[in-house]
Amino acid sequence: MPTLTNEMMRSIIMDHSSKPNNKHNPPKDGYEMMHMHSDNCIDDINVYLLVENNIVVDACFEGVACTISMSSTDILCDLIKGKSKEDALYMIDQYHHMMHEENFDEEILEEANAFVNTSKQAARIRCATIGWNAAESILKEEK
Repeated sequence: MPTLTNEMMRSIIMDHSSKPNNKHNPPKDGYEMMHMHSDNCIDDINVYLLVENNIVVDACFEGVACTISMSSTDILCDLIKGKSKEDALYMIDQYHHMMHEENFDEEILEEANAFVNTSKQAARIRCATIGWNAAESILKEEK
């Protein structure tokens, strides 16, 4: 992935916030759900994953969220669809490494790299990780 400029990162974040592809209720039964909220922001979302035969078949979310939470959760959903549980968990782990300014695999994070500077605003880390934490919990608990 090419190096993202600040303008490109802003554009990615604003696009996914204003027109999230994955913000809707699950279209059928069988989804696992995790509710997440933040005491410091408006974030109050439900994340839904449909996992079949160890593959994340679908991912979506519903609720109220700030720009950072909305866009990061939307990107998360795009990235983990079609991935094995293990690959999705690896991607989530790499995202957390990025959030904590640790070495990470930027190639697999694709548009999620737009949040690389979030760690410089500690109050926004929770916003940028709320959906990712929900998906991680679902995938670790999913049978």
